[in-house]
Amino acid sequence: MHQPVITGTGVFTPPETISNAELVKAFNAFADKQNAKNAAAIEAGEAEPTGYSSEEFIVSASGIHQRHVLDKKGILDPDVMHPLLRERADSEPGVMAEMGLEAAKTALAAAGRAGEEVDLIICAASNHERPYPAIAIEIQELLGATGFAFDMNVACSSATFGIQAAADMIRVGSARRALVVNPEVCSGHLEWRDRDCHFIFGDVATATLLERKEDAGGAHFEIVSTRCLTKFSNNIRNNNGFLRRTRPHGMEDRRDMQFMQNGRKVFKEVLPIVSQHILAHLEDNGIAPGDLKRLWLHQANKAMNDFIGRKVLGRVPEPNEQPNILQDYANTSSAGSIVAFSKYSDDLKAGDTGVICSFGAGYSVGSVIVRRG
Repeated sequence: MHQPVITGTGVFTPPETISNAELVKAFNAFADKQNAKNAAAIEAGEAEPTGYSSEEFIVSASGIHQRHVLDKKGILDPDVMHPLLRERADSEPGVMAEMGLEAAKTALAAAGRAGEEVDLIICAASNHERPYPAIAIEIQELLGATGFAFDMNVACSSATFGIQAAADMIRVGSARRALVVNPEVCSGHLEWRDRDCHFIFGDVATATLLERKEDAGGAHFEIVSTRCLTKFSNNIRNNNGFLRRTRPHGMEDRRDMQFMQNGRKVFKEVLPIVSQHILAHLEDNGIAPGDLKRLWLHQANKAMNDFIGRKVLGRVPEPNEQPNILQDYANTSSAGSIVAFSKYSDDLKAGDTGVICSFGAGYSVGSVIVRRG
């Protein structure tokens, strides 16, 4: 059995940003257009007017101040309200492979490795731009990697589930060096015309390089233990898929073909599951909550993270103990906890212990206990 370690991480951040002020301006212009279009029905009491959004509402509900996106022009156009991405020829790299490649190169550079040294690639993300060929295999080709590659989807927990899969394969010897890549084009599955959620998501790609401990050439994090949990729920759902055209009215612009959630139920049901999951994982590995130096949590909502931090540590976490990046990135699905880990881990000393945890649709929860080598 081999000990897996994390030797490098990488983050690709799209250059375009949308501030809350820009987003609110565009949404309220859309609301005006909708209300003018439906004026008669609204006057007759047959339809509800579309309410305005506000910067104060967004920050209070989420803690988000801005988000990075691949295309802001379409999102901010009241007549479009979704990203506009150019159609690519089959001979060109797909957008997710392109994003993932940049993050992967950064992770490899951090570890002093080359693409051909990698023999496993997992593309783990909440959405995939096509069913096949696998995006992971496309990234493998672009990197010149060897071995094998595959895609996986566990929504917002995809990164931690991917790390568990890669770590297990390294332990038993079926892979020597693995990249877990998380290209998240969340702007594509968000309904920007829905006031309750139009501010939630942003785009980013992350990559995590795992190796055998004996191969690590420098600073690394030992993967002490991984744990995954799923419990079925409809409270976060997206009904899009390849069977859509087989159903009556399947090709219409339906609300359920984008991200949907019952936020109050998610908050009430997920937080106890996540807190108990982390505490049990720590206990089974003989680690006291007070011994944790850092929690890198899924970046979905500041209130959710604050709650989990208090439950796990038994007190209000210090800012450096539970770093948040969602104020700048928004919710980037599975990539969020890896962005936090990548940006806020270099200062830890040898022997320091932390937990990477992601959670979301499914429900799903994944935790990775790491110790600085």
